[in-house]
Amino acid sequence: MSVADPIVVDDFFKPATWENPYPAYSAWRDRSPLIARMPFVLPDGSELRAYSWLLLKHEQVYGALRDHETFSSDFPPVPNGPPRLPLIQDDPPRHAVSRRLVNKAFTARRIAQIEPWIRETAAELVAAMGEGEADVIGRLAIPLPVKVIARLLGVPGTDYLTFKRWSDSFLTSNARALDPADRMRDGMEMAAYFGRIAAERRTQGAEDLITALVEAEVDGEQLAEPELLGFCILLLIAGNETTTNLIGNLLNLLAARPDLWRRLRENRELAEGTIEEVLRYESPVQLLHRWVRRETEIGGRRIPPYTGVAVAFGSANRDPAAFPNADQFDIERDWTRHLAFGNGIHYCLGAPLARVEAAVALNTMLDRYETIMPASRPGTRQRASNVIFGFTELPLRLGRC
Repeated sequence: MSVADPIVVDDFFKPATWENPYPAYSAWRDRSPLIARMPFVLPDGSELRAYSWLLLKHEQVYGALRDHETFSSDFPPVPNGPPRLPLIQDDPPRHAVSRRLVNKAFTARRIAQIEPWIRETAAELVAAMGEGEADVIGRLAIPLPVKVIARLLGVPGTDYLTFKRWSDSFLTSNARALDPADRMRDGMEMAAYFGRIAAERRTQGAEDLITALVEAEVDGEQLAEPELLGFCILLLIAGNETTTNLIGNLLNLLAARPDLWRRLRENRELAEGTIEEVLRYESPVQLLHRWVRRETEIGGRRIPPYTGVAVAFGSANRDPAAFPNADQFDIERDWTRHLAFGNGIHYCLGAPLARVEAAVALNTMLDRYETIMPASRPGTRQRASNVIFGFTELPLRLGRC
């Protein structure tokens, strides 16, 4: 086959699809890889139209994630585009160096040290919700992860609403979701904020991630200011978006399954399988992009070099070839092959922390509420980004024990 053979689709990267991409995955997976017309909205409000290959099958996504020499994370710079993010946009050998700089903050030992504080924070947030109807996104799923990553970074957790606004703004690719001037302002505020914190840590360090980055040396030199700020931005965004969406998707699915909620209250050993099935069934991160460095062939189609590829975790995790009855939510299935946190050298560094936060949030809710049910009005799915899948608002009816 030639590069002209694939189907070209127009609506894969539209907000209506981002709200619920699963019908599109089902319709197109058998014909993967295919090509999508993909608009990028730059911080200045201009739109860059491009074409991207879509990898939708589990075997294709897994193969691309394991082959970093062909599918590079180091994209060419985009004029007027967002700042480059270290680690997530690094290839070897730089990737290994970047990962070492922040790895200590996400070890099992470090997570175990802060887990009691995470439990206390979750208990305070859940207690404040009371009973009756409450938006679990604004009251729990947003503040808990943002407060946790703020603690690791060494910045005040009380600023979590501002951090969340900056994070959402950075990820926005829907031109109608945010005014370009507001997005530019948010980016400048975020850079200025972390610039001030870094300057303070240079004169007086602390036991936190920003101090570790300020003091770090690579090849005998300290990190340049843009790279230092890039690390801070990456850690803030990656440290909250995935977990916020995981907790929101988890509670939404359980609210529609009262029998499962009752089983979980009676047997907490089911919590791990439930969380993993949520990660598979409604993956918080739906896709990430790669840059093809050398010609390759997938599914009988030639993908030329210097081409963008969208690697769709969400579609791979619903592929019937990898997961029997993939569109059914089943906490007892074998979930070990899901790709919600990626795979290969770029496997999510914060995956263990996200799992702990989700387990703490779930168990805290199970301790306090005998029932959770959909509220009088439905939740609102996000439509601002093609990268993530979650809610901006999720009202639930909470029944106390």
